[in-house]
This record gives sequence, structure tokens and C-alpha cells, in this order.
Amino acid sequence: MKRLIALACLALALPLRAAPLADEVKARLAAPPLLRGQFVQEKQVAGFKKPLVSSGDFLLWRDHGVLWHTKKPFDATLALTRDALSARQGDGRAGYRLDAGREPGLREVNALLFALLAGDVAALAQRFRIDGALAGKDGWTLQLAPLEPNLAKVFRRIELNGDRYVRQVKLEEANGDASLIRFDGLAEAPAASADEAQRLGR
Repeated sequence: MKRLIALACLALALPLRAAPLADEVKARLAAPPLLRGQFVQEKQVAGFKKPLVSSGDFLLWRDHGVLWHTKKPFDATLALTRDALSARQGDGRAGYRLDAGREPGLREVNALLFALLAGDVAALAQRFRIDGALAGKDGWTLQLAPLEPNLAKVFRRIELNGDRYVRQVKLEEANGDASLIRFDGLAEAPAASADEAQRLGR
């Protein structure tokens, strides 16, 4: 029922041009220094009937990075900062690490991920054509089409939905794959632990 109501609200929402829409969405979004939550990700691979489902929790620490902790179907954590991406297995063993010094495109990839999770419309508008609509008092939806040829080789379309926070991200890839990520249990506390801060290089 809630989903039907949300879809109805989106259908009745008035489409806006990119600049006013960006301003309105920015005004509706909270910008906490730290945000925690749970996620469920469904990855639909072209040619396969059933999606690959994973779930876990995350920490978005503005200006510092993201910890993406997958609990199912396996335990692993990704740590993303502006300059690096590292993985650690559930038993504590290190996986891999990529540094922006050796991978020039890493900063751009991580910056895009931060912008998607935080709903940073200003940053997204530099790389995507933005359309969308407001829904009710707090809701909004954005459709993003890549402006850069290299980005268009990866993504065909991205859709964000939310209110004070980003609640859902849908990624449609150029190769036919698609991912749907839903966020729940969002909270602006507690503060980062010593271990979390260390993982993010603080």
C-alpha cells in the first residue's frame, strides 16, 4: 500500500527544470556530518533471471569517506575515501587496496559514489543531465543521464528517490545490468568509533 501511494504521488508530481529542481531538492535534503543506515542491494545481471541480493549497513562520514559493510551473503567491508578504496574480509584479513596516486580515475569514481549516497545535486549536475519532480511535502525523485561519453559507457541512466535522505538508488548500466539499492534505518548518530575512523584514515 505504501509503495502504491508513493508511486501515485510521483505520478501527480509536477516536473521541474533542472536548476529550480536542484535548488528544491537541496532544500529538502538534510546534510548531517555523519549518517548511518542499512542497505539491501539487488543486482540484476543481464541474461540471468534471479537478481543477486546483498545486505548490510553503511556509514557515510561527510568529507571523510564511506564504510560499506556487507553482511550477507558474505561478510566484507569496503572503505572509500577521496584518495583510496580498500577491502577487508569479515575475519579481519585484508583484501585489496587501490590508491588514487596509481589509479587516476579513482578520485572521480569515489566522488561520484559520495554524491549519489549524499544526494549532492550540485556535484551530480556537473556530470549528468538532471530531470525529476517533487512529491508531496518532502519527497523527490531525480533521473540522471550522463553528459560525459566515458560515463555513458558505464551508466545508461541513474534514478534517485528520497526525502530528507536518499532512500533509493537505481543504476542502469550500459551493458544491460541493473542495480537497485534501498536504504533504511537512517540515523545521524552515534559518532564514528575509533576503528571506523582508522579505516577512513582519520
